Amino acid sequence: QVHLVESGGGLVQAGGSLRLSCAASGSIASVNLMAWYRQAPGKQRELVAAITSGGRTNYADSVKGRFTISRDNAKKTVFLQIDSLKPEDTAVYYCNARITTTQATGFIQSYWGQGTQVTVSS
Repeated sequence: QVHLVESGGGLVQAGGSLRLSCAASGSIASVNLMAWYRQAPGKQRELVAAITSGGRTNYADSVKGRFTISRDNAKKTVFLQIDSLKPEDTAVYYCNARITTTQATGFIQSYWGQGTQVTVSS
């Protein structure tokens, strides 16, 4: 059993900042790629940022320069620092992790968190 628990969302004014966290727990052998997605009302879920276990990062063009993804491998936690927030950043933010469990060491499975709401007021 694997769980991803997100925290850090909230209501913030445009131009403000938030820091999202997502911690993985359970029967984990290794955590590979970790990523943040978001889904705005009426829109499809989109990739925001991703980070490999070695620290290589990738960002959506819409967030480059404003969002920073990082991770603490020892704590199996991924972070998303969001600066210069815009109203169009309003969405539910989801954590995703590609995990190898102790019960199935030959497979990498994808797990999702429950989502955390980010609302940016203008």
